Amino acid sequence: MWAAVSGGLCETINHMVSVSDLLPVEAIRLDVAAEDWRAAIGAAGDLLVATGSSTDAYTAEMIRTVVDSGPYIVVAPGFAFAHARPSPAVLRTGMSWVRLARPVEFGHETNDPVDLVVALAATDASAHTEAMASLARLLADPETGRALRAAPTPAAVHALLAGERPPRESGPTAGPAVHKILTVCGNGLGTSLFLKNTLEQVLDRWGWSRYVTVEATDTISAKGKASEAVAILTSREIAKALGDVGVPVRVVDDFTSTTEADRVLRDTYDV
Repeated sequence: MWAAVSGGLCETINHMVSVSDLLPVEAIRLDVAAEDWRAAIGAAGDLLVATGSSTDAYTAEMIRTVVDSGPYIVVAPGFAFAHARPSPAVLRTGMSWVRLARPVEFGHETNDPVDLVVALAATDASAHTEAMASLARLLADPETGRALRAAPTPAAVHALLAGERPPRESGPTAGPAVHKILTVCGNGLGTSLFLKNTLEQVLDRWGWSRYVTVEATDTISAKGKASEAVAILTSREIAKALGDVGVPVRVVDDFTSTTEADRVLRDTYDV
C-alpha cells in the first residue's frame, strides 16, 4: 500500500493488482516461532518459495539486505517489510505474511520488537506499487491494523486484505507541481513506497497535492535526483548512508504514521 516508481512494465495490463492478488491464503502463516530476525525473514521467504514466487536464493538476498543496510525494513512499530532487489531468484511477483508467536528484535532504534513480517518478491519496480499503496493504508488504519493482527486464521487475514477500497491514484491531482519530495530506501521497491503513500495522505489532507509530488526511489538514484527535490525523507539508517546530498534529509521512524509525516512535513516547510 504509491505513477511514481520507474522501470519495467506492469505484469498485468488493464488490471489493478491488489494485495490479495499477490498474497494468496497459502502464503499466510500465523503464530510462527522464530528465534531471531533472520529466522523471521526465513519463514517469510519459505512461503514465497512454497507459493512459487522465488527461490531460496532470494530469501538469502532479503537477509543480506538487512545485514548490509541495517534494519530500515522495520517501517512501523512491530512491522517489518522484507524485500530485496529484483533478481533471477524472483520467479514471479508475490508476497507472504508471517505473524510471529513472539516478537523478535531487528535492531531498530524505535520500531522493535517485530511481530509481523510481510515479504515481497518483485520481478520489476512497477508491478506491485498499487498493492503496496493498499497495504500501507490498511496497516495505517488503526482499526484494520488491529483486526489484521488479531485475525484467527489465514483465511481471515486474506478476507481483510481483499476488502479494501480501490487504491487512489498517486501523484498530483491537478495542475503543475512546484516541489518534489523523495522517499528513499535501499532498493526503491518497498519501504520507500510505504512512506510515499503516508506523505501523500497528509498532502491530500492539507490540499497540497497539486503543488508537491512524492517520488519513491533507491539510495543510489536519490543521490543523483537530490538536486530536483526540496527534501529527502527516509529511515535513520539510510540517512546515514546518504550523507550530505545538498538538500535536507529528514528521518522518519514510523513510515505508516500520518502524525509523524505531518510533523516532518511541517518542519520541512516551516508551517
